[in-house]
Amino acid sequence: MVIAMNPVYVVVATQVLFTAGDLLARTRMRQFGFEPSAFASWWFLGYMTLRTVATFGQLWVLSKVTLGRTMPLFSATSVVLSMALSVVVLHEGLTVRTAIGGALAVAALVVLALG
Repeated sequence: MVIAMNPVYVVVATQVLFTAGDLLARTRMRQFGFEPSAFASWWFLGYMTLRTVATFGQLWVLSKVTLGRTMPLFSATSVVLSMALSVVVLHEGLTVRTAIGGALAVAALVVLALG
């Protein structure tokens, strides 16, 4: 049985993987610093695995959807996820300007997803 994948869902999934990897790297690099020993550890293997799986997902999307539609989807999804991570996980908060920009990114994502 072949499962039909929606490229929009794959875009969101790949961006979630990239964002999770970025959060892991931010935490570990602050802890270990940018030293060679930091890259010879379990967290770096996990980080690279997340990014590799996400890259394969993005390549699949690029093979299915035109570049002009794909890149805005990647960008808008990345903006939304990074803002959510900032508020929910890192408790950094958002400025009004950032929230408005994020809302515009969401609107762009919806328009592109429906189009």
